[in-house]
Amino acid sequence: MSYFLPVWGTIIFILKNIFTPQPEIHQSTTGKHSPWRVGTVIKQVDRMAEYKNGEKKMMSGQMPILILREGTKREQGKDAQRGNIEAAKAIADAVRTTLGPKGMDKMMVDSIGDIVISNDGATILKEMDVDHPAAKMIVEVAKAQDSSVGDGTTTAVVLSGEFLKQAETLLEQGVHSTVIANGYRMAMNEAKKLLDSLAIKAKDDKTLRNIAITALAGKNTGLSYDFLADLVVKAINAVATERDGKVMVEHTNIKVDKKNGGSVTDTQFISGLVIDKEKVHAKMPSVVKDAKIALVDSALEVKKTEIEAKVQITDPSRIQDFLAQEAESFKKMVSKVKASGANVIFCQKGIDDLAQHYLAKEGIYAVRRVKKSDMEKLVKATGGKLITNLDDLKADSLGKADKIEEKKIGDDRMTFVTGCANPKAVSILIRGATDHVVTEIERSLNDAIRVVAITKEDGKYLPGGGAIEAEVSMRLKGFANTIGGREQMAIEAFAKALEVIPRTLAENAGMDPINTLLKLKSEHDTGHTSYGINVYEEKVGDMNSMGVFDPLRVKKHAFEAAVEVATMILRIDDIIASRKSSGSESPGGGMPGGMGGMPPY
Repeated sequence: MSYFLPVWGTIIFILKNIFTPQPEIHQSTTGKHSPWRVGTVIKQVDRMAEYKNGEKKMMSGQMPILILREGTKREQGKDAQRGNIEAAKAIADAVRTTLGPKGMDKMMVDSIGDIVISNDGATILKEMDVDHPAAKMIVEVAKAQDSSVGDGTTTAVVLSGEFLKQAETLLEQGVHSTVIANGYRMAMNEAKKLLDSLAIKAKDDKTLRNIAITALAGKNTGLSYDFLADLVVKAINAVATERDGKVMVEHTNIKVDKKNGGSVTDTQFISGLVIDKEKVHAKMPSVVKDAKIALVDSALEVKKTEIEAKVQITDPSRIQDFLAQEAESFKKMVSKVKASGANVIFCQKGIDDLAQHYLAKEGIYAVRRVKKSDMEKLVKATGGKLITNLDDLKADSLGKADKIEEKKIGDDRMTFVTGCANPKAVSILIRGATDHVVTEIERSLNDAIRVVAITKEDGKYLPGGGAIEAEVSMRLKGFANTIGGREQMAIEAFAKALEVIPRTLAENAGMDPINTLLKLKSEHDTGHTSYGINVYEEKVGDMNSMGVFDPLRVKKHAFEAAVEVATMILRIDDIIASRKSSGSESPGGGMPGGMGGMPPY
């Protein structure tokens, strides 16, 4: 009996250690806290953990606790910065060869075989399927530049890549990214002051024409940019208004339509509007002179009830009465239009076939389903009022035009509203040999319209051809010497990055970039602030005498956008890319990602 006492004591000691409540509280699978701890005692050394790349790993062979979802990729420190900079440089290099009048075009082919040919930076980047997050930020710069000022997209992207390229050299020398960002901001503030001081006042239409030519010369418009520039200036002057002593230009009041066929020189400016619609009835007149135009927002149709209703006719003789009553309602509608004195009606909604017949009998030219944007432009062009109820249609609400005419352009028929008195909305109809040609000219004209409108409003411009970048670069180098600390190195890098614009213009024109840049610097050292790259004669020349101009606002926005995205990318030192979820995975199967899971057998 005494032999079994030590054995029973040992058993009792083991059971006590297993089932005695412990001070640690552990969560059971039911979600309730259990005071019981089943298992062996974990030593203190086993509780030590090592943190690395977002994971918590046990030191003594315990299962790792994953903080991030399994499959998540992470880059830190210099590797993250280097990857972002390389991606941004790749995007900048993709559009760099399109800069300037001698720039090349890019052909983009999508997954279904559609082709886009352009040398417009925003168009190229929009069509590219970019996947890298830093590269997408550069693409956003081009989109922001295009939506804000309409031009300078390639310049902004090229500058972004060059700012990061120069910053990469400083990072390798041990300069911290926040120091570089601060230096870039200081340089940008000084550059804006320099741009304002170097700006020239735009005095006449000749300056506006030169600005339009500069914008068009860099696009694929053949040799017709002189002709197109005149159309742009006419359109801008037509829609410009003055408010509180300031010139305002609403560029959306210039309607740009395109039809393939003919040549680029067949493009025409219309002091009125072109509506891509034909008359609704063949017996309506094709030409209406001294037009009185009714602009109607409501449909010339029988109104449908809001609730479902049925009309039952028990007597066959009553069918004709029902149809006669319907015809009478259309006659009343047409009589209201006729009584107002209108001989032309543009309807935003539908016109019933019977109403078309009565309008044709009255000799009224009618167009239906006109777009809302076109109706708003018709109001501004003709001076009429948009009517929502035919009962409100009066003589004083009619618009006026010298002539309304239906013309066949290409394979389609279009309505021309011409001879409007002081129209505040006008049209430009683009012609070209193929769809690709007219589409590229449309993009070019839209850019030219935007830059001329900006210059008309601001009244300031800068010499182009890389002249302003060379001058600002030279002055910033002098400014850097007045700044102490490592920010001086960042300002010098900013100044050096600006030289990429004249250097790229020289490269795209087939000139020697090093010798050309040295000659350009020499001219600016002697005080020739307006000297830039003459790509036509392959030499350095005076941009003011050549008429190569850039709007002040476009250049400012390009500098600011490029600096903002460059500093944002520089400050990124950690990239955490989550794994893309797969549709084949069961949402409820297995352990949730990032929580460890069961170890493999």
